[in-house]
Amino acid sequence: MNAGRPARRAALLKRLLTFPVAAVAAVVFLVSPASQSSAQEGEEGASAALSQAIEDYLNAQDELAELQQQQEDLETELADSTEERAALQTELEEFAYVASTTSDYQSTAALLASGDPQDAIAAMEMLQFLGESRAQRLNELITRLQEIEALQQTLDDNIAEQADVTEELQAARDEAARELAGSGGTSTDGPTASDAPAAEPYEGGGGGCTEDDPTPADGCLTPRTLHALEQAQIAGFTRYVSCYRPSGSGEHPKGRACDFSSEPGGFGGDATGGDYDYGQNLAAWFIENSDALGVQYVIWYRQIWFPGNGWKSYSGAYGDPSSDHTNHVHLSIRA
Repeated sequence: MNAGRPARRAALLKRLLTFPVAAVAAVVFLVSPASQSSAQEGEEGASAALSQAIEDYLNAQDELAELQQQQEDLETELADSTEERAALQTELEEFAYVASTTSDYQSTAALLASGDPQDAIAAMEMLQFLGESRAQRLNELITRLQEIEALQQTLDDNIAEQADVTEELQAARDEAARELAGSGGTSTDGPTASDAPAAEPYEGGGGGCTEDDPTPADGCLTPRTLHALEQAQIAGFTRYVSCYRPSGSGEHPKGRACDFSSEPGGFGGDATGGDYDYGQNLAAWFIENSDALGVQYVIWYRQIWFPGNGWKSYSGAYGDPSSDHTNHVHLSIRA
C-alpha cells in the first residue's frame, strides 16, 4: 500500500470542503451582465465537476486499497496456515509410527509394570486424544486452505475490476481539471504550499507538443506539461492560466511552459496582498514537487529558481509586470 495515500486524501478532502461548488465570486470583466453571468456559471460548473471528480477518484482509491489490504491479510493467513499444516502433518506421521510399532503386549506390559496403572491408562488416552485433535485441526486447515484459494481468485478479480474503475475515474478527474483550466479559472485563494496535496509523479516518457492545450491559449502541450497543469488544478491552484504561445523564445512555443496568473481574472499589475500570497504559495508548491512534475525552472516576482541552484535574481527585458513576472508564476517543464 502507498503509505502517503492517507495524507494525500486528507489534504485533498480539506481542499474539497472549501472548493467553490455552489458559488464562485464573480470576476469583473468589461462585458454585459448576461455574459458575466454565463461566465460565472461556467466557472461554477467546472469547479463543481472537478470537486466531484476528485471525490469519486479518492473513494475509488480507498476501495482499491481496502481490497489490496484484504489480499495482503489473506496471503499472510495462507502462509501461516500452510506452515501449521506442514507441522501437523509431520506430528501425525510421527504419532502414526509410534502407534503402529507399539503392540498390545507391549502396552499391557507397560501397564503391569507401572506403579499406578490408572496413570498409565490416562497417559495413553491423552496420547490418543492428542492424535485425534491434531487430525481434526489438520482437516480444518485443509478446508480453510481451500477457502483461501477460492477467496484469492475472487479478490484478484475484484482488484482487477476496481483498478480499472480507479483508472477511469482518474482520467475523468484529469479531464475535469483541464476543463476548469480552460474555463478561465476561479477566484479562489488557493491552498498554502503546506496544505496543498503532493503532486502525483509523472509516469510517462518524454514527448513533443502532442497534447491539446486546454487553457485559453489554445495550442499544444507536451504530456509532462499537461500533467503539471492538471496537478496544479487538482491541488487547488485554479486561477487563470495560459500555456502555449506560438512565437518567441523559451518553452512556450514548445508546449513546455505555462503562466499562472496571481489574480483571478487574468494578468494585471504587480501582485499584492492575497494575490501575492497566491503566487508565493504556487511557486513554493511547484518547487516542493519539482521532481514529481519534472520542473525545469520557475520564475516569480523578479526571481528565478532552478533545481540545485535555488532562487536567483531575475529582471525582465521591459520592466513591466508581465516581463518581471510580478503578476504571474511562470513554470517551465523539462523535455
